[in-house]
Amino acid sequence: MGIVAHGRLPGMAMLAVISLKGGVGKTSVALGLAATAWAAGHRTLVVDLDPQANATAALDPEAYEFTTNDVLADGRLGIAEDAIVASRWGPGIDVIAGERALEHRAHAEGPDSALRLRTTLSGALDRYHTVLIDCPPSLGELTRNALAAAPAALIVTEPSYFALQGAEQALEAVEVARAATNLGLRPAGVVVNRVRRSSEHAYRLEELRRAYPELVLEPPIPDRTAMAAAQGAAVPITSLRAPGAQDLTRRFATLAGHIEEALS
Repeated sequence: MGIVAHGRLPGMAMLAVISLKGGVGKTSVALGLAATAWAAGHRTLVVDLDPQANATAALDPEAYEFTTNDVLADGRLGIAEDAIVASRWGPGIDVIAGERALEHRAHAEGPDSALRLRTTLSGALDRYHTVLIDCPPSLGELTRNALAAAPAALIVTEPSYFALQGAEQALEAVEVARAATNLGLRPAGVVVNRVRRSSEHAYRLEELRRAYPELVLEPPIPDRTAMAAAQGAAVPITSLRAPGAQDLTRRFATLAGHIEEALS
C-alpha cells in the first residue's frame, strides 16, 4: 500500500481508522489495508486501540507482555517500541495488541491526555512503511489519541439510514482534533463498507457520494463472508483463493491506491 504520509513521520503511511458506531466493519477495513500493504512488501504495524481487540485476534500474535493499554498508562516517550510484537501472518507485519482494559481509558486523564499515544509512538515507528491505528467505534478519548498521533484519518461507514449523519460527525471530529492537537491532520476519505445488492444500500451509497464527492473513496467494499473467514483463520485476506476473497483483495488494492492519491 503505497500511501504517502503527510506529517511528522516522513516516508511512512500512518492512518487512524475511525467510525462512529460498531458493526460497520471498521476493523475489517483496517485489516484489509494492512494485508494489502504487507502483500506489497511494505513493513506494516497495526496499533489496536479498540477494547474489543478484534484486530489483535485476527493478527494472532504468539505472545505479548504489553498492550496499548500499558503503553498509554506508561506514557513515556517512545515506550510503544516495547509493546510491538510479530503477528502470525508472517515476517514484516507486527501489532501492538489491544485488550478489554482499554475501556478504562475512554475518558480524559489530565490536560495532555489526548497526546499520550503520539508521545509513546515517537521514534518507535521508523522501520515501518505503513501504520494503521484501529480505533474503537466511538469518538472518545482513545480515538482522540489516534487523531492526535496520525497525519490522516480514514472514516469507515456502511450504507445505512444514519450513514450521512455519521460521516458528517466523524469529519467534524477530525476538524476538532486538527484545531486542538494536530495541525497536520486531514481526512484520507470515507470508505463505504458492507455494501449489499439492495435498493436501500444503492440509495444510501449515492447519497454519500453526492454529499462528499471528493471524500467517498472507490470502490465500496461489499459484504463478503470471505473477510470473516480470513479473520477467523487469522490469515490475511490476500492469502485466500476463493472468488470472494480475490474480489476483496482487488478492491482493497484499488482503495489503497486512491488513499495514496488523496494524501499525495
